[in-house]
Amino acid sequence: MSLFRLDASIFPASSASRALGDIVESEWLARHRDDEIVRRDLSTHPVAADAWPAAVTAKHTPEGSRTDAQRAAVAEAGAIADQLTDADALLFAVPLYNFGVSQHFKAWFDLAYTDPRIDPQGTALRGKPAVLVTVLGGNYGEGTPKEGWDHSTGWLRRVLEDVWGLDLTVVQRQFTLVGVNPALDQFADIAADLKTAAEAQAHVAGRALAEAVAERAAA
Repeated sequence: MSLFRLDASIFPASSASRALGDIVESEWLARHRDDEIVRRDLSTHPVAADAWPAAVTAKHTPEGSRTDAQRAAVAEAGAIADQLTDADALLFAVPLYNFGVSQHFKAWFDLAYTDPRIDPQGTALRGKPAVLVTVLGGNYGEGTPKEGWDHSTGWLRRVLEDVWGLDLTVVQRQFTLVGVNPALDQFADIAADLKTAAEAQAHVAGRALAEAVAERAAA
């Protein structure tokens, strides 16, 4: 069995999304200790911003007339698709940045989307078990002053669950900037409870991911 893990935090040493991803991974390893984990860290190995347009235009350019940039983009899209389709399970750790989707994840997704195996007509990812770990610096829940300001989680669910057809579980932690931003110190107790709840959800999601893969293999 193999797990593909993608991290999108720009602060790997102090990343809350990475910490939750580590919990999911630990549960995976408890059942699949000797199995492969393939990793892509977008903080150290990002997709270039011009890769997506190069891959898109390459589709409309005869192979012999493609530029070096177009050929490189198509090759990288293929490599991403290989990682996604070869893995038995997927783990995405993606934080909210500036009220929206991480640009590193968006660039990666857009490039992957150009490969015919995982575009809307492709079926290679449909039904594959996956966990999305996402964290938010503030609290954007119902009834909060910034309710509706999270423009990341809904989009992530849409593209991973509805477009790619993954069997997706979402683990979310809010208020990760409490303890970092002094203006949020008054919410320390709430933030601690949210952290504990998210960690518990990550353990459950990791166990379920490992079990789902084992069940698929046995079927």
